[in-house]
Order: sequence, then C-alpha cells, then structure tokens
Amino acid sequence: MSEWVVQVLTVAHVPQIVALVAAGYETRERYVVSKQESEGETAVWLRLEMLPAPVTRHWTPDEAAEVIYRRILRDEMGFGMFADGRLVAIALTEEQPWNRTLWVWEFHVAPDYRGQGIGRQLMSHVAGVARTLGMRTMVCETQNWNVPAIRFYRAVGFALEGIDLSYYTNEDLQPGGDVALFMKRRLE
Repeated sequence: MSEWVVQVLTVAHVPQIVALVAAGYETRERYVVSKQESEGETAVWLRLEMLPAPVTRHWTPDEAAEVIYRRILRDEMGFGMFADGRLVAIALTEEQPWNRTLWVWEFHVAPDYRGQGIGRQLMSHVAGVARTLGMRTMVCETQNWNVPAIRFYRAVGFALEGIDLSYYTNEDLQPGGDVALFMKRRLE
C-alpha cells in the first residue's frame, strides 16, 4: 500500500495540477435540469437520468485558469495528496473572509487513485484548514453531468445549495449543456 501524504502545493506543481484537472471524468448518468417560471412561482429541479453509453468529459485549464492557480498557490491555499512521492490529488482553495467561506475551486483525484479514500482524506484535511481559518462553510462547484463528483461531495458532507443556469454560457440549459451546481458543507 502506498504512503499518502498531504502537502502544501507550490507554483512548481502547476504542470501536474493542469494534468490532474485535464484528466476529466467518466459518467453513466447526468442530472437533467429544468426550470419553470410564472409570476407566482419559480421552480428548478434536477432529475437523474441514465445515459445510453458512458460519457467522458474533459476540460483543459487555459492560461487564465493557470493565473488563478498561481495566485492560490502563492497564498499557500493549494493542497496535494502524494502517494509514494507522486501528486495524485489536488485541492485548490480560497478564503472568502467577508462571509467566512472557503471556496474549493479545484478538487481532483487521478483516475487510477479514485475510490481508495484519497479524496476523502484530502477533503478532511481541507475542512481542518477551513476550521483553523475560522470559516463557517466550504463550497464546491460542479456540473450536472459530473454525477461521480456530486456523489462524492454528498458522501463527505456537502449538500446542493445553489444552481446557476448561465454560469458557463447563455445556453447552459440547452440539451448537452453544463449547468453549474454549488454544493456546501457547513462547518459550524
């Protein structure tokens, strides 16, 4: 069994971070997001749907994302899980002092290491950091297609608290679009 160690990440880790983010995920289901609005009522709901075949989704960070990563790393708010010296999971976080929230901007586990408890251990470490900083809650953003992440976040204490129907584009609700889901874990 590998030895797992959490370390603060530095800007030297940016290429490895980008590779972990770009690894993407595979899903066999997605949440279909619907909205109905009238003068007296607005409702948004999610319905879990099986896909006819597995889908692999990827996103490669661009230069603007790397600038954000570097800022987070300079603030010593990036954490990595290392297995036998290899970076296998990341959590890039940022304090929001005005409302005592710790944003988890990126949380990824290398595909070969998923399902082994590494993500749970890293998230536990991040929650400890958040508590030390006096944060009252943590928030993660994911997408309606990323059912594996939604399940993981729920398993480590997060709950769905927000939906943004145009976070990525003005066509997020169109078939095949990504709808942003915001999940929170209360620390107090």
